[in-house]
Formats: sequence, C-alpha cells, structure tokens
Amino acid sequence: MNRKQILLVDDDASLSAIIMQMLEGCGYAVTRAGTAEAAYDLLASRRFHLILLDINLPDADGFEVCRALRRASSVPVIFASARTAEDDRIRGLEIGGDDYLPKPYSLKELLARIHALMRRTYGFSEMQDEIRFGDVTVKQAARSVTKNGSPVSLAQREFDLLLYLCQHRNTAIAKEKLLSEVWGAFSDAEPSTVAVHIRWLREKLEDDPANPKYIKTIWRLGYMLEAEE
Repeated sequence: MNRKQILLVDDDASLSAIIMQMLEGCGYAVTRAGTAEAAYDLLASRRFHLILLDINLPDADGFEVCRALRRASSVPVIFASARTAEDDRIRGLEIGGDDYLPKPYSLKELLARIHALMRRTYGFSEMQDEIRFGDVTVKQAARSVTKNGSPVSLAQREFDLLLYLCQHRNTAIAKEKLLSEVWGAFSDAEPSTVAVHIRWLREKLEDDPANPKYIKTIWRLGYMLEAEE
C-alpha cells in the first residue's frame, strides 16, 4: 500500500525532525518545507494527502498559505502553532483549516488527529492495494498495471492519474480537480495536459480507445473511471 504523503511546513528544524521521525515510524512519508516559498514549490509538483502547517513562517503568514491553498485544493490542513488565542483558532478554521493544534502539543495527540483526519477524508478508498476493472489490474504498492495478465508500462504521471481515477471510480472528476490532485495544487500545467494523459491511458488500457468502455469523458466537466466497486 502506498504511504500517505504529509507536507510539514515549519521553520523549527529541531521540532520538525522529531515530528518527521515519529510520523515516518507510523507509516507516513513526510516532506518538510521551512518556508512558504518552499512549500509552494513542493505543492506545484507533488500531491500530498495532508499538510501540517505552522502560522509563523519566516517569509509569510500560515493563514495566507492556507487561503492560497484553498483556492486550488481541498487537501486537509492541520494548523499547528504557538499562537493559541481563540481568535487565531477560529480564523484558522474559517479560512479552510480542518483542525488547529496549539503548541506545545503531545506527539500522541498530533498522531491521533492526523489518523482521524485521514480516515474522514479518504476512508478506505485508498487502502485497497489491488484494484480491478475489466481485464486491467492496478496494484498500488507495486505501482504496476497489467492487462490480461501482461504488464503495461505507464509513466509516473500516467500511473498517478489512473490510480486517482481508480480510487474515485464511478465519480465524475473535473479536469481542474485532477490537475490539482495529480500534478500538484499550484501546478502550472494546463487542463489540456489531462486530456493528453487520458488519451495515452486509453491507448494502453482500452480495447477500443476511440470508444472507451472504462475511462469515460464527462461532457463539459472532466473524466470518470466507470467500473464495478
């Protein structure tokens, strides 16, 4: 099973090292950004399942980061800050934060809140390692795809797009949502990029790419993987 990706945005290197060690020991993959600029760069090229965000950053206010993020993505955000005033907590939640944890906090409580938010957001849709539709089998942990038992070679982004569609099968997903979730919240890729990758997936996985049975176009919206649960 793929490890959930967490972005830790905090300029306190010592505390961050402790948090990263704890979370990675519990099965998460953690990337740290010490500044807002570094966080934006990471969010422009990668998908994260959750963001742990400090407010007092050296080059920006964490609230500003959250506002910018909410214009592009619905990724869960937990504020973790030494600012403990009620107004700050309320503000953090009102602008799109999902939780607010005042510093200092126990690592045990942080882990419990991350677990709870991951469950609420993703449920079990991303926990199933093997996903099948028709004669295609997708294995998350191995990042492999087979059709009729034969391996199918997919580029990294092709696999990520297919996996996201599989995890949200039978749900129409807008092109903009796919860009945000697969390419990165602040990616400068164009919506046409999604269409190109969809075409490549159809050519590799559909028996008749011109009349796809599984990877469907939803008119004026985006795409959907139509398959039995």
